[in-house]
Amino acid sequence: MSSLPAPLNPPNRILLGPGPSDVSPRILRAMSAPTIGHLDPHYLRLMDEVRTMLREVMRTKNELTFAVSATGMAGMECAVSNLLERGDELIVCINGVFGGRMADMAERQGIVVHKVEAEWGQVFELAQIEDAFERHPGAKAIGIVHAETSTGAHQPMEGIGELAHKNGALLLVDMVTSLGGTDVRMDEWGVDACYSATQKCLSCPPGLAPVTFSKRAEERIASRKTKCVSWYLDVSMVRDYWGSARSYHHTAPINMTYALREALLMILEEGLEARFARHDLNHRALRAGLEAMGIEYVPARSLPMLNCVRIPPGIDDAAARKHLLDEFGMEIGSGLGPFKGKAWRIGLMGESSSRRNVMLVIAALESALAAQGSPAKPGAGPSAAQALYGSRG
Repeated sequence: MSSLPAPLNPPNRILLGPGPSDVSPRILRAMSAPTIGHLDPHYLRLMDEVRTMLREVMRTKNELTFAVSATGMAGMECAVSNLLERGDELIVCINGVFGGRMADMAERQGIVVHKVEAEWGQVFELAQIEDAFERHPGAKAIGIVHAETSTGAHQPMEGIGELAHKNGALLLVDMVTSLGGTDVRMDEWGVDACYSATQKCLSCPPGLAPVTFSKRAEERIASRKTKCVSWYLDVSMVRDYWGSARSYHHTAPINMTYALREALLMILEEGLEARFARHDLNHRALRAGLEAMGIEYVPARSLPMLNCVRIPPGIDDAAARKHLLDEFGMEIGSGLGPFKGKAWRIGLMGESSSRRNVMLVIAALESALAAQGSPAKPGAGPSAAQALYGSRG
């Protein structure tokens, strides 16, 4: 008989990358509760509680709000494949990896994609979107990323929904990284469909993708001429499982639902405004510390929960991140696409967004830079961050 592997013993990391974020022991305890059936009356009550709390966190009254039993990219595919059919036109705003991924996903389904592109790290102006509708009046929807995880760019949303609806189009928004960490206003912004993921600012393990669809989106789904290309993600069937019909569709991930319920409960206990303020304060302290060390931000308008910064000249990316992992048990993210080897992505999401982690990552980066002979002034970063916290400004 071959030898068995050792018992599971993963290291205890400080997760400050682009996701997953740290998970509260309270959520891990919730996951360890007894598994019950996916049609058990107790579980069905939990599903209703999840839907109610998701609506509150998303600031929406949409009836069609639920959690897809898969990760965030399944949420993207659920939104795209239900709202659009082969031959439909979709405008996609691309200023990083995830706008590009939305376009790729749509093209694979035979959707005609019109790309509106901006430099990585930049956001879109309303004039660019208005121009796109003038050039593509047949577009049935426009897709945009609210929080571009590959660059840290924070897209303003005001006016985009109004512009889309004036042109007879639906507004589809990627909120994978923003939900639970900064203000999202589904109804106020006129968003017709959005998707997120549990492992970012919700601080839950990866495995579920919250989605919501407006009445306009529901009407579009109901008027389809063809079936959704994905059986598993077909909202017309999944809604009957999450809704009052309770028709069996698939075996839901029971214990992950426990985790999401607990995560949403923790968010509402903290209070949305207090949670957003916490993320903003920790972001400003981190930025003060990094800039005092000579580290520049990539986006002009940065997300509070995902800090994308340029690696100082002469610093080896992989060696610095290895130093953080080996010496501090800390993970930060590398750059993607044109930023590969040129940028770091530092996440302060949900449970990971704390004063402790801000001070730790600044000190750890100072150590990593010093190990490569950086001339940065010792203590400048922690002092600047501490001063920001002291001022509470």
